[in-house]
Amino acid sequence: MKKDDKILDLFKKNRNSFLSGEEISRALGISRQALWKHIEKLREIGYIIEAVPHLGYKLLAVPDKILVPEIRWNLKTKFIGKEIYFYESVGSTNNVAYELAEEGAGEGTVVIANEQTKGKGRLGRKWVSPGGRGIYLSCVLRPDILPNEVPKITLVAAVSAAKAIRKFLHIEGLIRWPNDILISDRKAGGILTELKGELDRVNFVILGIGINVNTPKSALPKGSTSLKEESKSSKDFSRVELVKILLETLEKEYMKFKEDGFSTIRHELKSYSCALGRYVSITTSGKKRFHGKAIDINDNGGLVVKLDDGSRKTFLSGDVALIR
Repeated sequence: MKKDDKILDLFKKNRNSFLSGEEISRALGISRQALWKHIEKLREIGYIIEAVPHLGYKLLAVPDKILVPEIRWNLKTKFIGKEIYFYESVGSTNNVAYELAEEGAGEGTVVIANEQTKGKGRLGRKWVSPGGRGIYLSCVLRPDILPNEVPKITLVAAVSAAKAIRKFLHIEGLIRWPNDILISDRKAGGILTELKGELDRVNFVILGIGINVNTPKSALPKGSTSLKEESKSSKDFSRVELVKILLETLEKEYMKFKEDGFSTIRHELKSYSCALGRYVSITTSGKKRFHGKAIDINDNGGLVVKLDDGSRKTFLSGDVALIR
């Protein structure tokens, strides 16, 4: 645990008490002068810390921002989020994570930004990422799987995001296969998976997750929404708390996938699907369009559709639109 994290941990465990500079310094094994520098650093990023002569220091307020120490505090993961890189503004968290992975960043390394200026979605689309409104993060994963299995990681992340939203807000987040999170048939989140690998092995996977948390509809594309809009809340939600739930859920689902295979994830994916049982339109990468009723998700994560002519076709990728 880093020094700043240890100081905050002491403050939070003693919420209603002053802590003397001497006892904090002794607990951290640093000088009073070094402690003062750490306190000033925390104040600069927004923590309100009161200092009273002969009493010591007391944490009065935590800033309403995405801050790495706040994400790390009481984060119940073994490896995801143990290394976090935060940026106030970045082009794309996926691009930064990709570079870090190429330099050897370990599995579970997370890149998170307050704003993306070139946020990416699937099929070359743009992901709208206004500052201070949503969650924009990417995670480095190093699964021992074949490249053709990487789409399953997207589905693992979709299940994780839907579960995290439900736990955080008790709103029914559903999955539009393969990578969109919908609330009331409006897009509230999305997954973008990129990889570096060879024919028979994956070097690493970059898993990007975006969730519209407090974003107003006026700032979103048509057909999109945010958690705040759907909950009709007048107050902003804590993005830090949702990030923590998301990272914890992602690690649990990812480990389940690594240890038990795709079968358990498939069961949850089907239960969270908003496409199964509905008439859909699927556009493939070759711009060919198919129509029919989505009836299953198979063992490979493919969407099985009963087409208008009565035949069945399995899609391993594609753009799904819900018709009715």
